[in-house]
Amino acid sequence: MARPKESDPDPHVSGSALRRGSRLLSLPFGVAGRATKGLGRRLTGTSAETVSAQLRAETAEQLFRVLGELKGGAMKFGQVLSLFEVMLPEDIAGPYRVQLRKLQDSAPPMPTSRVHAVLARELGDDWRALFSEFSSRPTAAASIGQVHRAVWAATGEPVAVKVQYPGADKALESDLKQLSRMAGLISPLTGGIEVKPLIEELVERILEETDYDLEAEHQQQAAEAFADHPEFVVPRVLAHTSRVMVSEWIEGEALSTVADRPEPERNELGFRYVKFLFAGPSVAGVLHADPHPGNFKVMPDGRLGVVDWGLVSRLPDGLPPAMGRLLRIAVAGGAEDVTQGLEREGFIARNASNIDPQELLDYLSPFLEPAEVEEFHFTRAWMQREFKRVGDTKASGTLLQQLNLPPSYALIHRVWLGGIAVLSQLDVRASFRSILDQYLPEWQEH
Repeated sequence: MARPKESDPDPHVSGSALRRGSRLLSLPFGVAGRATKGLGRRLTGTSAETVSAQLRAETAEQLFRVLGELKGGAMKFGQVLSLFEVMLPEDIAGPYRVQLRKLQDSAPPMPTSRVHAVLARELGDDWRALFSEFSSRPTAAASIGQVHRAVWAATGEPVAVKVQYPGADKALESDLKQLSRMAGLISPLTGGIEVKPLIEELVERILEETDYDLEAEHQQQAAEAFADHPEFVVPRVLAHTSRVMVSEWIEGEALSTVADRPEPERNELGFRYVKFLFAGPSVAGVLHADPHPGNFKVMPDGRLGVVDWGLVSRLPDGLPPAMGRLLRIAVAGGAEDVTQGLEREGFIARNASNIDPQELLDYLSPFLEPAEVEEFHFTRAWMQREFKRVGDTKASGTLLQQLNLPPSYALIHRVWLGGIAVLSQLDVRASFRSILDQYLPEWQEH
């Protein structure tokens, strides 16, 4: 198979830095323009409530259009943000919900000619011989690449062909740097969610997500570990370069679609989803670190198919034992012991002083509450209440300034928080605690 080659940036995806930057700047400028227009509507007699609703709907539509069409880091940021709309008050979240969900698994596709050019560069001029069928229309188009359905000629099995947009790595880096500089201006669009930490994390992981060789390694490791599993399916990898990956096709609906199903189905599938997040390190030695629902497919036989392994944390020994130990102590109300344990693990800054252990324990309640009971009901109202409370803590400006997130825990924290957000979006009632019993070392006392 041909070795990966550098390709020219695709103007459909990357464009000039100036043009992409101007599109991103249209977001905060658009907010200012709509505020002026809203004032005009008020002067003509339109009620404040109607004007506010119209402005939120227009802002949500612009956010999706700009982030979705640019792809790259702009759209990746939108995908991450879509996980956390559940934290926002309903009057803010409502107009954003539908638009942001679209970013989870859809975007304007790359032209067919560019797809074929990438395949020729990566797989060789005779790439068509590898497939007995190949659909030029993508089944999914996301931030870094798009997926085509095909039939692998060697075996006759249906496969997913993941093709990276030319210049996606450069577009990602450019967009995320620009978004980082604009974090203060973008915050009003997100209802107060701090966007800078999200962007900084994406910047740190950018090279991993654009390397399909690395993704193929992680995915195949998980596929072998979960082979013949009764609940989960990870597609096998058949071939790959750094910009194209061919893997087993799995049929299924995105997990987000279960929100409209009866409660028993939602509960079962939500439980299975979060169970996989915790099972990965224990079973396969890797944590799938992109928990948005578009990466989880509900298959016809009820199993959960898991795709998109571009972002993982290697945990060959499973989740850190200190996690379970500190969680157990926290649930028992040991504020002083938890504070000391978090300090040993690097969660408290070295120059921190006068941390109130009880205030710290209260701040951790979103992680503790689901573990305190045999069955927990994850709801939007609960998540919004917790987000508001944490926001009030941030306003005090004391506790969070003294906390730190060690690099080894960064993706674990993202997955845990993202998983809770998804369960709340789906309105799931489940025994979260039983998953900890099975997969979190030292959670139970020996």
